[in-house]
Amino acid sequence: MLLNNKIIVITGGAGLLGADFCQKIVENGGIAIMAEYDIEHAIEVKNKIASDRLFVEEINITSKNSIQELINKLHSRHGRIDALVNSAYPRNKNYGKHFFDVDYSDFCDNLGMNLGGYFLSSQLFSKYFYKQGNGNIVNISSIYGVVAPRFEVYDNTAMTMPVEYAAIKSGLIHLTKYMAKYFKGKNIRVNSISLGGLVDGQPTEFLTSYKQFCLNKGMLDAKDISGTLLFLLSELSEYINGQNVIIDDGFTL
Repeated sequence: MLLNNKIIVITGGAGLLGADFCQKIVENGGIAIMAEYDIEHAIEVKNKIASDRLFVEEINITSKNSIQELINKLHSRHGRIDALVNSAYPRNKNYGKHFFDVDYSDFCDNLGMNLGGYFLSSQLFSKYFYKQGNGNIVNISSIYGVVAPRFEVYDNTAMTMPVEYAAIKSGLIHLTKYMAKYFKGKNIRVNSISLGGLVDGQPTEFLTSYKQFCLNKGMLDAKDISGTLLFLLSELSEYINGQNVIIDDGFTL
């Protein structure tokens, strides 16, 4: 199997992306750790996937103690951890406002929870990987960490592209490169995936406008991302390191 019993932690593992990641990991021979803040929701998602290779564990990616407790627990149970997928999406209740409506405190809070949480998780897991002698980190970023927003796709909707999101995802791409270089000689790979928009109940006007910038499909489904994740988690990508893989049906061209 492609992942051959690899122990893979997916933060935000019960989310729109995370759930499909977990399912594809277990289908390809891996052992998926669905690391979630909302345990009740995670258990519901686990029951739908229905695999004895999937474990639900609690995590708060902004808490050093929470992350370390999970690492210790997994080491005790499995004896190793092979990879971390940073896929969580924490944000406060004021997230997603238009630029001039964003308070400074909310901007800092959301960057701290999201980008800061990715940093903290990566820092603690990579310390474990140092001792283990190997490891793999995949960060889930976005096309809006690569290019400026196409604000016109939001015309005639109540939607916008949050400024916090742009700062978080662009920072994450460079954090990925920073860590890959910092871990030189330690057999720890760090890569990111920058995905285009995912279908999630958006209005038809938005979906139509968005598709005009794409080459074939338009908005993507979670399954369109999972194949690349499996590749980056497998030995097939052994020497891919510090890279950002864009999956967007040509939106950024």
